[in-house]
Amino acid sequence: MEWRASHILVKDRKLAEELMKRLKRGANFSALAKEYSTCPSKSKGGDLGWFGPGKMVKEFEQAVSSAPNRLIPRVIRTQFGYHIIRKTGQR
Repeated sequence: MEWRASHILVKDRKLAEELMKRLKRGANFSALAKEYSTCPSKSKGGDLGWFGPGKMVKEFEQAVSSAPNRLIPRVIRTQFGYHIIRKTGQR
């Protein structure tokens, strides 16, 4: 099994929650990723491409593997910070 996802990574939980609210109100995910994310993937609108088991940290992989293709409705915390994740594929 492989998944495809995009994310916005930030260091501050409060900022992550505010961005999540904006997304739920219809903000553009890619635009927010380009503006706020601290991950190099921000240049691609947060797109991480395809990845399989063991390629991402446990919390991130668990969130993506168990979700349908859409915005994951809660902020995910890992050792890197706070992630807002949009699952975009599964194969």
